[in-house]
Amino acid sequence: MLTQRQPSGTERAVTHAQLLEHVRYEGAYPTRERAEEVLCAVLSALGRQLSGDVRDDLAACLPREAARVLTGEIPDPVPLTGSSFVHDLAARTGGTPATTRWDAGTVLAAVGRLAGDDLLDRVLARLPRGYALLFGRAELTTAA
Repeated sequence: MLTQRQPSGTERAVTHAQLLEHVRYEGAYPTRERAEEVLCAVLSALGRQLSGDVRDDLAACLPREAARVLTGEIPDPVPLTGSSFVHDLAARTGGTPATTRWDAGTVLAAVGRLAGDDLLDRVLARLPRGYALLFGRAELTTAA
């Protein structure tokens, strides 16, 4: 099980190997290498959607290797909706929308657990509609 980072912010609660093993297990990937491919692809894609303090705070919750992947991308000027995020990621990786949705959900649910509720709320507030489900949360809408 993944744990949230310590409030001190100086220690990372989960190692890269533990994160990979969690992604491999939860995503039912046959090898650690496949889990790493998925982790890097999804984190790169997420890195293109986030900027500023929220991106830096999210990176601080991740193991160093994963944080570098997240912050190594130049943010897009206009973030994609959750659905467009999945389709863009599928086009970049050669996957189908269904398998890419699975990959994104596996990685982003793990990232959300590492971030904790407060930071995940901030991340979701910065992103367009459609990401909550990818992070393993219900997408609530306001009645008209």
